Amino acid sequence: MRFPFPVAAQVPLYLAPMAGVSESPFRRLCRRYGADVVVTEFLSAEGIRRENEATISKLRFSEDEHPIGVQIFGADPHAMGEAAALVTDVFRPDFVDINFGCPVKKVVKRNGGSGCLRDLGLVQEVIRAVSKATHLPVTCKIRSGWNEEMRDPVTIGLRCQDAGVKVLALHPRTRTQMYSGSARWEEIAAVVDALDIPVLGNGDIKTPDDAIRMWQQTRCAGIMIARGSFGQPWIFDQVRDILDGRPMRATPAVEDRFRIALDHARMAEDYEADPRGAAIEFRKHLGWYVKGLPGSSDLRRQLHAVNSIAEVEGIFADYLHRGPTDDARMAHTVQSEVEAEATAA
Repeated sequence: MRFPFPVAAQVPLYLAPMAGVSESPFRRLCRRYGADVVVTEFLSAEGIRRENEATISKLRFSEDEHPIGVQIFGADPHAMGEAAALVTDVFRPDFVDINFGCPVKKVVKRNGGSGCLRDLGLVQEVIRAVSKATHLPVTCKIRSGWNEEMRDPVTIGLRCQDAGVKVLALHPRTRTQMYSGSARWEEIAAVVDALDIPVLGNGDIKTPDDAIRMWQQTRCAGIMIARGSFGQPWIFDQVRDILDGRPMRATPAVEDRFRIALDHARMAEDYEADPRGAAIEFRKHLGWYVKGLPGSSDLRRQLHAVNSIAEVEGIFADYLHRGPTDDARMAHTVQSEVEAEATAA
């Protein structure tokens, strides 16, 4: 199925838009490790049209991020149109994406994000306003509905398509579910069957095998990976290997994982004006990079206290030189055995 902007792969792999995570350094890193398309973190239409400094700063992206979409949210069609026009004229992404999926309270209380799903007429007004304001393709990300009583992803998808959306991403949970329970991938399959535009599958992808299972079960046109990319940007290359029929490349060894984390950290430091602030903000990424390693609890404790990238380098070097403690190795071994037994059961 044809996408409305150039993509290199038949089944493109997207880095999902995530507030506080999918910033430019991480987008660039994920592109390096196989992501075909990236999207900015979601940005307020009001902040864009009023040229709020903090909001505008998050619109920056580099040439190596293309194809890239800018995701905007809001419930005022006029404001959304103005924001789309400014984004198009000034920043020139490859597409404009509308967020109808965010479940966060401070967003939905103003009817933004998944709050719009309570009024599909409003959803269509927003899409038409944005489409009228830009010559770029307009895409959107939705949930399956506001709550169980209003759960109807096929109808929502059809209404979005009718209003002019060119690509639709579905996270098959309702807003009231937040991130609890399991994503209903069968709903992605139903939307794929009902729509004529490319549909992206999103939700509960933590490993390369998860991504492949979703694609096989739904035949979605593209795969959008969110939390599965945390601390493992190489997941995109691994998924691509399987899709293309190649042996999946190995997960990086500890030394390589630390090298990738430091590359990411330096990119973040270069991107931000305040080096200390960049290091503090980067702590969450460091926790994800070391997740699952022997002694990771103690390692995370050290990393969550850093105030500079130089400190990170020292902590990594010390870990590689000394290795985890005997207690940490033993705990890791016991945990691995428990997980293996649980899987076998």
